[in-house]
Order: sequence, then structure tokens, then C-alpha cells
Amino acid sequence: MPIKSRPTERNPRAQRALRLAAGTALCLAVSFGLALPIPFLAPVLCVLLLGTLNQPLPFKVGLVLALAAMLITGVGLVLIPVLRYYPFTGVLLIGASLFLAFRFGLRGGNNLLVTFLVIGLTMISSAGVADFDLAMMVIGALVKGLLLAVMVVAFSHRLFPEPANAPSPPAAPALATDEVTRIALRATLIVLPTFVLALIDPATYLPIILKAVSLGQQSATTTARTAGRELIGSTLLGGLLAILFWCALSLFVHLWMFFLWTLLFGLVLARKLYALNPTRQTPGFWLNTLITLIILLGQSVQDSAAGKDVYTAFAVRMGLFIFVTLYACLMVHLLDQRQETWLRVKDGSS
Repeated sequence: MPIKSRPTERNPRAQRALRLAAGTALCLAVSFGLALPIPFLAPVLCVLLLGTLNQPLPFKVGLVLALAAMLITGVGLVLIPVLRYYPFTGVLLIGASLFLAFRFGLRGGNNLLVTFLVIGLTMISSAGVADFDLAMMVIGALVKGLLLAVMVVAFSHRLFPEPANAPSPPAAPALATDEVTRIALRATLIVLPTFVLALIDPATYLPIILKAVSLGQQSATTTARTAGRELIGSTLLGGLLAILFWCALSLFVHLWMFFLWTLLFGLVLARKLYALNPTRQTPGFWLNTLITLIILLGQSVQDSAAGKDVYTAFAVRMGLFIFVTLYACLMVHLLDQRQETWLRVKDGSS
């Protein structure tokens, strides 16, 4: 009597790691191959979608999301006249809006919409102060990048589907009201100075805003004790991997090699993110490392195509990344220290 073999159960974490690496590599290759504006934006959005969602977005939902992103980021266009004629008032208004946006996300709002809103308030408004056409280009790049990311995410889920027996991820614990306010303020203080720098020179500092937005959202799960390891460690590791990637790509410069090297680096980081190779670092650490790698590498490829000095530009950009990260650690430390002092005073008075 033949023995029926039991179907092999796929490990959901292995599927997610393969999906994240393959989707990121494919999205990056297609984005650069089509010469989309700000080509590294699409793979960053793809990483965020694949890293936070275990199910594909339906195409109609993707279109609605792209339309919502276009409308939300359009908020930055409305603020351009205020920033031009009343800069101090405009900066204060954007700071208050950032605080409300981060607070909305911490209270259970859609983090992807929060990301788009923060990008609209910072990247688009700062670009529009310098040149309105530049702001429209950023909006177009965001919408095109999002549509490409949604299509790649759907394809990646067809290629590496989620196993039927995969458990649902646990819901994030609800934060107390005072914690929500403190963390939202911390994220706002991390992003706002970078936005002010971008008002001075948008072409140089726009990628730094994207890094600051990532740090602001990562700081929501960071404490003063782990800030150095989480924020600075992931930034330095992302920069080191970008250097290794660039050296490897220089051996044979081709779009297919760009795809294959991205797939390899993505697999290494995805295995650690999903604890297939367990480490002491949190998933946010590895996700931020991958995002930093994509931003630095994408900018270097664009610098090379434009005939710029890649190594000088990378050194300056990496220095800015480290500066922004150190500032983020300082904000985490100061606000956490203030919170601990307030709690000690409260306990002593009671």
C-alpha cells in the first residue's frame, strides 16, 4: 500500500525573507532601468510595503493609495507660499503638522499614509520653495514609485506566497496618551531640523529628509539605552554595506548585476530581519539598514551617471547621515531623561 507523503509546510519567515529580497531587487532594477525620477524612492517604498504587510495590496487599493498619496503630498504645495513670504510661521506650521501626523500614526493610524504626509510636508514644500517644477517632479516620482512598488509587491506575493498556516502578526501594544505625545514630539524634533536644512539647498538635502523620516519612525521603538546601537549602528552598517556593494558592482557594471547584487545583499539582511539568522538587533535595525543602503547606493549611481565625483559625494552624504543620526540619538536621550526625571518627581510627591 503506497504511503502518502505529507505536504511540506513552508516556513513563513523564509518566504517573507525571499519575498523582501526578490521584490526589493526587482523594484530597484525596474526603477533604474526605466530611469524614473528619484529612482531609489520606489525600492524604499517597496521595502516598507513588504516589511510591514504580509498580504499583497489589491490593484484597486493600490490605485486608491496612489491617489491618496498624491492628494496628501499635495499639502506641501499649499504651504509653499507661506514658507516663501512668512518663513518662520511656515516652519512652525509644518512642525505642528508633523507632530499631529506622527501622533496619528502612533494612535493606530496607517503608517504608510503617515510617511506620505511627512514627505509631503517636508520634501515637497522645501523643493517647492526653490522651484515649483521640482516639487511637482517629487510628487510625480512618489506616485510613479508607489505604483511600481505596489505592482512588484503583488508579483512578489505570487512568486513567494504567504503559507496558509502562517500565524497573524500580533497587534502592536497600545501606548499611553502621554507616551504618544512624547514620542510624537521626539520624532518631530528629529525631522524638523533636516527640513530647515533642505530649505537652504533642496537638491543636496532631499535624500537626507528621507533618512530623517526613517529615523523618526524608528525612534518610536527606541529608548535612550538602545538608541546608539539601534540608530547609529544601523546607519553605519548601511554605509559600510553601500561601500561593499559599490566595490562589487564596479567589477562589472550592468543592470542585471545591479539586480543580482541587490538580491544577495537583500537576502543577507532579510534573513536577519526575520530571525532566520537570529541576532541581538531588532527588526527595525535591519529594516533601517536596508533603507540606508538603498538611499546611499541609489544616490551614488545617480552621481556616477551625472559625471560627479562619486566618492566625495558619498563621503559628504554619509557624514550628513551620521550627523542626523547623532542628533536623533540626542533627542531620544534628552526626552527620555526628562521623562524619567518627571516620573521620579511624581513618585516622590505622591
